[in-house]
Order: sequence, then structure tokens, then C-alpha cells
Amino acid sequence: MDESGGSGQPRSGTDEATERHGEQRASSAPAAGATRSGPERPEHPTGPTPPTAAPGTSEAAPSPDRPHDPTDSAHEAATHSDPSSGTEDGAEVPGASPDQAEAPAGSGSPDEAGPSAQDAPHGPSAGAHPHPEPEHPRTLAHSGTGTGTGTGTGKAQPPRRGREPGGGLLMGRPFGVPVYVAPSWFLVAALITWVFGGQLDRVLPELGALRYLVSLFFAVAFYASVLVHELAHTVAALRFKLPVRRIQLQFFGGVSEIEKEAETPGREFVLSFVGPLLSLVLSGLFYLAMLAVEPGTVPGVLLAGLMISNLIVAAFNLLPGLPLDGGRMLRAVVWKITGRPMSGTIAAAWVGRALAVSVLIGLPLLTQSGVLGATQDHVGGMDTVTDALLAAILAAIIWTGAGNSLRMARLREHLPELRARSLTRRAVPVETSTPLSEALRRANEAGARALVVVDADGEPLSLVREAAIVGVPEHRRPWVAVSGLAQDLTDGMRVSAELAGEALLDTLRATPATEYLVVEDSGEIYGVLSAADVERAFVKAMARPS
Repeated sequence: MDESGGSGQPRSGTDEATERHGEQRASSAPAAGATRSGPERPEHPTGPTPPTAAPGTSEAAPSPDRPHDPTDSAHEAATHSDPSSGTEDGAEVPGASPDQAEAPAGSGSPDEAGPSAQDAPHGPSAGAHPHPEPEHPRTLAHSGTGTGTGTGTGKAQPPRRGREPGGGLLMGRPFGVPVYVAPSWFLVAALITWVFGGQLDRVLPELGALRYLVSLFFAVAFYASVLVHELAHTVAALRFKLPVRRIQLQFFGGVSEIEKEAETPGREFVLSFVGPLLSLVLSGLFYLAMLAVEPGTVPGVLLAGLMISNLIVAAFNLLPGLPLDGGRMLRAVVWKITGRPMSGTIAAAWVGRALAVSVLIGLPLLTQSGVLGATQDHVGGMDTVTDALLAAILAAIIWTGAGNSLRMARLREHLPELRARSLTRRAVPVETSTPLSEALRRANEAGARALVVVDADGEPLSLVREAAIVGVPEHRRPWVAVSGLAQDLTDGMRVSAELAGEALLDTLRATPATEYLVVEDSGEIYGVLSAADVERAFVKAMARPS
């Protein structure tokens, strides 16, 4: 399955105590860290595991791919998801490091208090560029990825770019996309080897203990075909210029984490359909190869097993309910008819939930009735329990994936509410040699909540971090220059005031930081955007009903 968009949900780093301190016009400490939202990064397994019965036996039972956890810290950025090879989208907010807890604002004389948290327009200087103060105003505070709390004794270290998300053992980078094998894969590989080996003992008893080596080869070959399924989604996504975060092979199949949603219903349909199509093609190729070998031999049994397995993967993924590929296809159709992506998501998600209930009840009944090939002689107590457990796992995956898809759709619906201009804090420019106490006095008078260090010509050089301010004792503030508490500006830390929605989140994720300089198209300073304010607005938007 492929997943478009990631993966975890953001946690609010807001602390009510801090807000109360903000009302007292005092500087505050960094906010508690928040994780990335990630898309729900609900992921979609590529499909059920292969049949455990060898060709010619009656005990084949497919099992789906279990969606893996959304990204390492919730990429919930745009991500497609489906437990067999679907897609899902999400959006993530830059997170703060959890090791920095919110601290009470320091008390002090009014002339040394931090920028006020009162509602006031913010801009490069007092009275310039009036715009609404972000809700839950607070003084300089929020920690970013890889940054430490400033002490006032030296320049703050710039945040380090988050390391590439893992997900297990890195196997390679086809088309530039990392492919990981999750530790859970080894568990399912061992299970397939044991079960399929037992079936081979009935078909090819002369193999003896070698049957387990053949079964292991089958498990690896099956997951190789799952990888081909996922690569089909990946290639289609790259063709449509949609970034793919990674591919992961796990317990119940595979997941392609596509970080953006397709722009049109036609592309969504194609992106979802190519995975099952490739599985069908592989099934046909294995069938043709099977015709060229002698039946009842090791190659013949392996090819027959791979043919059936890929056919099951394709059929399972084509079921018309989210988070399966067929659900994404249904969503695209409804989207095309209604013109609203949300309508397509709602329809496909509820079909997915109905499908989950059908699997939970129907799969054990079908097995017991012999429709799936099992005879009464082979249906026992343990088989009944296994079938019920498999049905429960499948149903849970589909039900959860459908709910995740609904949540991600709501997220995307609210994303446009995140606008850099409305979230930006008012800032005052100060020169590098300005004492911290004087800079805070100016900010307090101007009703600003951020400090921008500029050169003699007024060009911005760096941003003073809230965490660094809190780390300086009041009695030292007159002797500490703001330049010693500032973080140098990089190109990625300059944000256009016109950015909004997913474009804003993408820009912030590209350069993790605690604060960003917001500028007009003309290059004029508009203010400072705090990652804490963006994360808080994101959580609030997600809490509102659609």
C-alpha cells in the first residue's frame, strides 16, 4: 500500500501557566516539546501475507499487511495509507524538543521585563504592520530540534536538521527513496517459513528438513513482490512530483509514505491503481513461468505459491474501502463526481468500516463453510481460533485505517487556516551591542514579543531565542549583549508573510528552528514566527469540527 502524507499527531506544547505569565508582561521559558503531527501517518500495508498452504493443499489463508506506525515522531505530514497498498495524507508541524520544559517567567522591574504578551499588533517596530496577535500569546519561548537553552555566555547553536526517519534495516534507495525492513518482518518471515514448510511436507515429503529452506526462499520472494507493489506507488508518486518519504516492509506487508496528496482525482486514481496492477502482472508472470516447469517440483510449487500470493494481494487491495488501494480509487471517483475531496474520503472511509465488520464476521464463516478450500477434515479447534484471530487483526487494520483517513482529511481541510501573517509576533530591531535589559525594555514599550538583531544598515542578522533570554539571570541582563543570545539567520529561516497551510508547514519542516524571520515580498521585516505558535494553532484547528 502507499501512504501519502505521515504520519503521528502533534502534541500541544502549550502550557496554561505560561500564558498567565505572559499576561504579567514577563519573559517566559521555552515551551514543552511537541512532536510532529504527522499525518496520521497511518500507513497502509501492501496486502495480506501470502497463503500458508502450498498449491494443491486446502489450507491457504491470506493475511493483510499491517500498517506501520506513522513516522518516527509523527510525520503527519501528507501521507497516503492503506493496509494493503493504499494511500493516505497528513501534515506535520515542526516539533520542539521535549527536554525543554516550560518555566515560570522571571520577575523583575518593568524596564527589564520581557516583551509583553498583551494583544498588540506586531511588526518590525512599534506601530508597524498592524496584525492580530496569535491566540494564547506568550513571551519568547519554544525550543526547536537539536537546540539547547542559551546561557547568555555565547551564541546559541543553530538547530540541527532532523535526521532522516528510520524504520528498521536500510536495504537500499531505489529511485532515491530509502527502503527499510522493519524488525517485525523477521517475525512474519519465520512464521511463513514454519507454516509453509509444514504444507510442503505434504506436497513434497521427500524434501525433509530442506523444506524449511525452500519456505524461507518463498517468504523472501513474496516480500520482494510486495516491494515491487510499493515501488509502483512510489514511481507514480515521483512522476506526479509528490515526495516519497520512505518505503517500509513490515509484519503485514509494505507501506509507501507519500508526503503529499494528489492534486486531482485522476492522479489519485492512477496512484492507487498501479500497485494492485503490478501485483496482477506479477501473478501472471509467475503463472507463465509455472507452465514452463514440471508440476510437483520445487520450482513448480514455489511459482504456484507466488502466483496465488500476488493474486490475493491484488484482490485484497482492490476492495473498495479505505485505507486499501481500492478505497483510494473509490475516493477518487466520488471526488471527481462531487468536486470535493472530503466527500470522497467520507464515502470511502465508511465503506472501509463496513468492510472491516464484514471481514471480522465473514472470514471465519467462509473458512468454516469450506468456500476457501478447507475441508471439514482440516478444520479443527486451533484452525478456528487462527481464522478468528486473523479476521480480527484484518478488521482492526481496516477500521483504524479508515478512521485515520477521515482524520487526515479533516486536517487538510483546516490547514489553510494556518497563515504566517496572522501567527507572526511583533518584533523590535536591536543592534548587536544592545544590552539584553535595554532590548527587553524596548520590546515591552512597543508591545512586541520578539527581538531581531540588525546591523548598522538595518539588515537582519539573527534572532534572539526565547530560551536563551530565560537562561540569563536578571542581574546579568544589563551586561549581556543580545548578540550573544542570538541565532544566526539562514536562508531557510526567512519566511514569506504570504505563506499559509501546507506550504507554510513544508517550509518550516525544511529548516527546523524555534523562530523564523517573517518578511514581506519587498524584503521588509514583518515580524518573528514562533514554531510554538504554529503548533498551537495547528492543534486548535484540528480540534474544531469539520
